[in-house]
Amino acid sequence: MGHAGEHRHLTGALVLTLGFALVEAVAGWWSGSLALIADAGHMLTDSTALALAALAAWLARRPPSDRHTYGLVRAEVLAALANGLIMLGLIGFIAYEAVQRFQQPRDIRGEAVLVVAVIGLLVNLLVAWRLARGGQDLNTRAALLHVMGDLLGSVAAITAGTVILATGWTPIDPLLSLVVAGLILFSAWRLLSEALQVLLEGVPPHIDIQAVGRNLAALKGVRSVHDLHVWTLSSGKIALSAHLDLERLDDWPRILLQARALLAREHGIGHVTLQPEAGDNPVLQHLPTASRTP
Repeated sequence: MGHAGEHRHLTGALVLTLGFALVEAVAGWWSGSLALIADAGHMLTDSTALALAALAAWLARRPPSDRHTYGLVRAEVLAALANGLIMLGLIGFIAYEAVQRFQQPRDIRGEAVLVVAVIGLLVNLLVAWRLARGGQDLNTRAALLHVMGDLLGSVAAITAGTVILATGWTPIDPLLSLVVAGLILFSAWRLLSEALQVLLEGVPPHIDIQAVGRNLAALKGVRSVHDLHVWTLSSGKIALSAHLDLERLDDWPRILLQARALLAREHGIGHVTLQPEAGDNPVLQHLPTASRTP
């Protein structure tokens, strides 16, 4: 799905999430439930996250310019990074409030918690369904991650409300809030790691750069490959640059076509920049280096 469809789904999800966040915040304050307040806070940060994601999707549709020759496709990666950092802040808030509730327990209206949490679960399921239809790029996955955290928050709130109604045991409320915070932390860390990998122009995790080098070096007429670099421009867009030392420069048109086809077919790399070289004993200064087996 293109950036236009992604933007539409993100905007719809934003309206739903922001609207119910306000409802849940009021209900959490009235009922005294940290689980509801934490879920409302999470949904509020989700609204910010979805707004950032929608803005990033819009920016990614902008055409390349003299100042940004690749366009603004990496705006989605920046939005994913910001969303991950926002989630870390939310986790810290939930943990702090939970400790306070353990030290100073409060009365909680279990029936209100249960009703609002069930409605919240339905809203989150609808939002998750809309986002799942919007694509699987890093930006949409970041927004979907927030919503999945909301789903966990709604389930925790439903459990808390049920236990409080059945037993009156209020510590279940902050306890489940901590459990949800821990689950969100794991996912947020993975998201941040992936976004940083892209921004630092690391090799995509699914790409074996040694295999790429060997495949290029195995092409007929190629003696060796050096200055090989592979990085991610944006979600689903992988770039490569390399120097190919050739036996004969006259073979370059054929080798270039074969190399592009090979990289697209075997490794899913579509943005390719290759430089031909011819000469004895090329100096291979940068790793990884691959040589064709005679």
